[in-house]
Amino acid sequence: MFNAIGRIFRTPDLRRKLGFTLGIVALFRLGSFIPAPFVDFTNVQACLASTQGASGLYELVNVFSGGALLQLSIFALGIMPYITASIIIQLLRVVIPHFETLYKEGQSGQAKLTQYTRYLTIALGVLQSTTLITVARSGALFSGASAPECSQLITNDAWYAILLMVITMTAGTGLIMWMGELITERGIGNGMSLLIFTSIAATFPGSLWAIATTKGFDTFAVVLAIGLLIVVAVVFVEQSQRRIPVQYAKRMVGRRTYGGNNTYIPIKVNMAGVVPVIFASSLLYLPALIAQFNQPAAGEEPQAWVVWIQNYLTKGDHPLYMLLYFLLIVGFTYFYVAITFNPDEVSENMKKYGGFIPGIRAGRPTAEYLDYVLTRITLPGSMYLGVIALIPLIAFAAVGANQNFMFGGTSILIIVGVGLETVKQIDAQLQQRHYEGLLR
Repeated sequence: MFNAIGRIFRTPDLRRKLGFTLGIVALFRLGSFIPAPFVDFTNVQACLASTQGASGLYELVNVFSGGALLQLSIFALGIMPYITASIIIQLLRVVIPHFETLYKEGQSGQAKLTQYTRYLTIALGVLQSTTLITVARSGALFSGASAPECSQLITNDAWYAILLMVITMTAGTGLIMWMGELITERGIGNGMSLLIFTSIAATFPGSLWAIATTKGFDTFAVVLAIGLLIVVAVVFVEQSQRRIPVQYAKRMVGRRTYGGNNTYIPIKVNMAGVVPVIFASSLLYLPALIAQFNQPAAGEEPQAWVVWIQNYLTKGDHPLYMLLYFLLIVGFTYFYVAITFNPDEVSENMKKYGGFIPGIRAGRPTAEYLDYVLTRITLPGSMYLGVIALIPLIAFAAVGANQNFMFGGTSILIIVGVGLETVKQIDAQLQQRHYEGLLR
């Protein structure tokens, strides 16, 4: 293992790529601590010291930004606008035929879709930065904060100050997007995924130390042991796949013979990744957002439906919230897998190149068989996602941890998934230059 790591730094090309990646990551983390214009840094730190974190959807955004959201830094929005834009463009392929045509055109068409994603990212950056500044001005950004400084985070309420803050945060999102693309082109691994990985991993030491100081080292040891077990389970499931065998018939093209080989279609247990968790979190936040805009005036009683939402759909430790969260994740998993994996398209491509599944006729029977397998393998995958996502909520109810508990939900899924993919890419590049790679 150590010899393989040594070969990474002895290979000039790989060493240069790794150094470039680490340099971009360092700049990304540095920008997370630079406050935006007209933000009172002292008051922000006082609020961070008196509260456990953000509330609602901002919990998820704060995790993806590595804590930059609550510090109102120039990188406060993190990579979340790009993730949302990518998901929206991917879903629009089903609704807009032009997007599906561009996707099938190959590299040129997908380059246009990437450009659309960039434009949408900037638009979402403007919208989310405006919302964030509005919430910060109202003092509702921090949950459970009792410090009076939390309502005085912005030092200047003039229109030009707000406009400058919106432009700065939106430009920060564009800069992060550019950094991610630079890593993808000139570094190691997928740039956007690595930046998310960095943001989440940066919060681990602080979260672990907070558990050790507030709950004691006994609870800290238990949490650490459970976390390691969760990591092992996630690695096992993320690597699990159903391999459907495919045979290709021999065919003559000129004087050459093609085909005649055996391969397989890998269908992962968790094909949807972390997207269903993001969808479910966003959808469950909508009722709380609607209720927030229907607060009664001073001296008036709140409406019954507002009280019901505040009691049942805003706190993650309520059983009804957990049940709805679990069911939404299961439903969105089926929905997203149905969009991203098209059995008819796979069957048509196999038939075009002379491929067939042993015992299954080509064409429509192959598509029905693939749909049959996909439907049944998605069920354990969706339940696995739901259980993993509920771990931070259960920890919040059991030990009083905050809902950004690191050994569960989106955090551990992204950490494990990106880590495995990056190690595989390093291993592939090592094997191009040496007989042995990083993995055994």
